Amino acid sequence: MQNPIYTETTSCRDCYKCVRSCPVKAIQIKDGNAMIIKDRCIYCGKCVHVCPNSAKKVRNDVSRARLAIASGRKVFCSLAPSYSSEFAGQEEKLLAALRSLGFYAISETAIGAALVTQALDIYASEHDGKCPFIGTACPSVVELVRKYYPDDVSRLAPVPSPLQAHSAYLRSLGDEDIVIVFIGPCIAKKMEADLTPGYPDLAITFDELRAWLDEEGIDLDGIEAVPVRFFPKKAGISSLYPIEGGQIRSSSIWGSETSLQPDAISMAGVENIMSSIADIGGATPFLELLSCEGGCVNGPGSSRKGSLADKKRLSALWTEKRLKEEDLFTGDEAFARKMLREGYGILHSEGPKPEPVRKGHTEEEISEALIQLGKLTPADELNCGGCGYNTCRDMAAAYLDGMAEIEMCVTKMRKEAQSKVDVLLSTIPTGVVIVDSDLQIADCNLHFLDMFGDMDEGVLDQSMLSMIKGLPLESFVPFAEKFREQFYISRPGQYRVHFKDKYLRVTFFLVDEKRLLGAMFEDITNPTIKRETVVKKAEDVIQKSLETVQQIASLLGENAAETEIMLNSLIDAFSVHGAGDDEGTFTEDDGNLT
Repeated sequence: MQNPIYTETTSCRDCYKCVRSCPVKAIQIKDGNAMIIKDRCIYCGKCVHVCPNSAKKVRNDVSRARLAIASGRKVFCSLAPSYSSEFAGQEEKLLAALRSLGFYAISETAIGAALVTQALDIYASEHDGKCPFIGTACPSVVELVRKYYPDDVSRLAPVPSPLQAHSAYLRSLGDEDIVIVFIGPCIAKKMEADLTPGYPDLAITFDELRAWLDEEGIDLDGIEAVPVRFFPKKAGISSLYPIEGGQIRSSSIWGSETSLQPDAISMAGVENIMSSIADIGGATPFLELLSCEGGCVNGPGSSRKGSLADKKRLSALWTEKRLKEEDLFTGDEAFARKMLREGYGILHSEGPKPEPVRKGHTEEEISEALIQLGKLTPADELNCGGCGYNTCRDMAAAYLDGMAEIEMCVTKMRKEAQSKVDVLLSTIPTGVVIVDSDLQIADCNLHFLDMFGDMDEGVLDQSMLSMIKGLPLESFVPFAEKFREQFYISRPGQYRVHFKDKYLRVTFFLVDEKRLLGAMFEDITNPTIKRETVVKKAEDVIQKSLETVQQIASLLGENAAETEIMLNSLIDAFSVHGAGDDEGTFTEDDGNLT
């Protein structure tokens, strides 16, 4: 089955923004494309939202949900509690829309959350109020622990996630041959469905649901709100689970305490979670960890409209309103104890297993990789982050792991590009200058200074070039304005200009449109060039003469005339007609020396 998150390679560009945002660097750059490595990914979904070209895609499972409904089987919707902030003010209309899509019954995932809380409360009550576990409510966190903190897998709570518990509970209430479709803000739930088939069977995001409703022509604003009964009941305080700290608040052990209490701590955001797991100071509190900043209400599969603060407020108001109702689901002690006793056995699964992905590298290996990246000394390690990694050493390790390419190092590529430019400018036998849109010199070579610098040859060396950069072009050439007009024409031209005692062929070229313009100055009075011209024209005469021999009768007169023209042009090529020309006047040049 396709990975829940994948890359549309045709849309991927060399920006490395996904690498920069990925908290575990699960992105491999290959041939300039950013590929998600399944064995490293924790499915937090950050790369999906930061990609400027929408190249990161989420697997669409709506077609599978449609097939399940069309099959005639009973399809249950496990609706995430964050629907109260995602569809604020339209909650009842949403339920009616779900029934019109063909769902047999709608149940709140928060039912499973209540069972998880009940199971952990039982454990804590039997262990002096202590529950030294890492919560398993967030599948991204479970993946993070499995892959990047394998030694802490044993610290994961011995109960499955609320969605898995909910799925198991729905199956325990009667007909086992049902299909369970989760709908919520979480991409990682797709991975959860893949790993434990049936618990649930599949997962779609709120974004996918909106698209599905649009395809069916269902408008929430226009649909009639009708009472829809949740199966088996409405959830209670566990509806707070999608807010950071909501799980702790729903606990009968810690919920009545102040939020700043030592036995249960909530944390959101992968970076915060990683620091918390790595160093908890020897303490063993319960850790409620959610990968999305602020909680599930800010999940990657939810709308980006509205602030996080407002989403939290709406979710809290919904729960507050819900708690005033009667006949809410408060748990099932027998099932909670079974879940605590059997753990992931209720899913017919063995539960999370360590799958470490980090590779260790020796200092020698890192040093060798840094050299290949152009980091010859510690001073070269700029740690600029342009490659997407925080430090050059991190980039070197990724390069050794096959996750990164040398071309990702911006400073190395810039130095190489500048070196190539410098070599080209120093070896090309003509004068070259590159100017910016303000007609200030960005780069030039010694031949340019020799032509226009009015300097003695003895003082011209490479050290002079750095002093020239940034100076106005008009300080060197009297026809600087000609450069300005070349910035704004579609194809810069080639001209001939009389400058002092020489004729120069000037060829303009764009380096960066409307930003950088180059010009190459070729002295066409140079004897070497004239000799080449003589040879070329002599070859033309010989070739023409051979053709004439073949057609001597009919072409004798024409050949004589053309030979005379060629010989006259040779004479003209050796002459500098400075007396009658205006210096600095540009004329179109066709590339010939006539």
